[in-house]
Amino acid sequence: MTHNRLLVLDVVGLTPRLLAHTPHLRAVAESGWQAPLETVLPAVTCSVQSTFLTGKAPRDHGIVGNGWYFRDLGEIYLWRQHNRLVRGEKVWDTARRTVPGYRVANVCWWYAMGAATDWTVTPRPVYHADGRKSPDCYTRPPALHDELTSSLGRFPLFQYWGPTASLRSSEWIIGAARRLLPRADLTLVYVPHLDYDLQRYGPDSPQAVTAARDVDRALAPLLDQARELGARTLVVSEYGITRASRPVHINRALRKAKLLEVYTQEGMEYLDPWTSRAFAVADHQVAHVYVADPADIPAVARLCADLPGVDLVLDREAQREYGLDHERAGELVLVAEPEAWFTYYYWRNNGHAPDFARGVEIHRKPGYDPAELFLDPADPNRAKLRAGLGLVRKKLGLRYAMDVVPLDGRWVRGTHGRLPDDERDGPVVLCDDPSTSRERMAAAQVRDLMLELAGLPEPQSAETQKQEL
Repeated sequence: MTHNRLLVLDVVGLTPRLLAHTPHLRAVAESGWQAPLETVLPAVTCSVQSTFLTGKAPRDHGIVGNGWYFRDLGEIYLWRQHNRLVRGEKVWDTARRTVPGYRVANVCWWYAMGAATDWTVTPRPVYHADGRKSPDCYTRPPALHDELTSSLGRFPLFQYWGPTASLRSSEWIIGAARRLLPRADLTLVYVPHLDYDLQRYGPDSPQAVTAARDVDRALAPLLDQARELGARTLVVSEYGITRASRPVHINRALRKAKLLEVYTQEGMEYLDPWTSRAFAVADHQVAHVYVADPADIPAVARLCADLPGVDLVLDREAQREYGLDHERAGELVLVAEPEAWFTYYYWRNNGHAPDFARGVEIHRKPGYDPAELFLDPADPNRAKLRAGLGLVRKKLGLRYAMDVVPLDGRWVRGTHGRLPDDERDGPVVLCDDPSTSRERMAAAQVRDLMLELAGLPEPQSAETQKQEL
């Protein structure tokens, strides 16, 4: 059967306010429609993207944040990559029940590895045996790696996240998408640029306006290409970034109450999830609090509710109201007040912080750390010197540590995670097909909109097909 080619852009952090500075993105809506997007809790990348792709709430697809405590392993992991962590049928599986051989390209949407897409591009550093980390990406099919790197250069990992995060990574991703768009029926593209300066300087800053203009300009060739190919274009954002002014140290409060335990090696303290009675996995404005003994839950809930900056304390029953009552979630889920956000810090004295705390270590830290976007502003000259010496050691093939990240959250000016208080600061949907117009959309409806824009009739459910067979 005939169907439409579809480009789906996830321009993270895009809001109605920022659209004023993005004429090329605004033109998508002007030829079709624009609507507020009702996101999910937590309003963070992995949770929202999984809802977009499955049409399910976090309680059903299981992605309760950008990471969580893996109870069966006794470990906290953020930013895993295996697609099987996402439960439920993905949009491409649904499409293929109507159109066998439906071709899908995933350019940097999360949980890409192991997904049944035809083309996959996702950040994947080279972890050398001597401890060095080199920028690179994982692709499927493998030959795509050389095709992309020969034309675009190596994936700019250090411009994708960290103190040097910049437009360059989004430009590389857009360049990869332009090569895949003519081959695919559905092309999914994650564009991260607005995350950076909006968290560094705040959503009302001059830098935020510049970032919006820059990402719009970078997207223009891809949007033009989609029109030339006759592709439909859908633009979504996962969340809006709002002002941040108050870091909240949940784990330090739990430690003070003798609920969180640490162990010490070479003078460095490490969170001990195996022996702690309670600890938090902080994720922007949402924190999952894991409580080992159910008898402790009421006391832990009271402690958390009394902390300045905590807005909501959700037990399992309350989590159900938000579609977050999944076994991976904490016994309690905390939501921050406006302008507040949760740190992962658990040490009392910076001299006892683990060495990874001063680096960009998204897989080692037991929580999200927006301070990784900064070269320590309290001592910028020393931070730049340390960074320069690290690069010299890297070029010489020696082990090095980029220990430049500040150990407090006072520099962070933008955050997200709670549901928006004002639609102008929340996520948005833009679409160039006026026949599909909506006044507003839930994140769980994006999957079905993709199928509609692709021109695919609603297929029978997989369960119905099995029953008929």
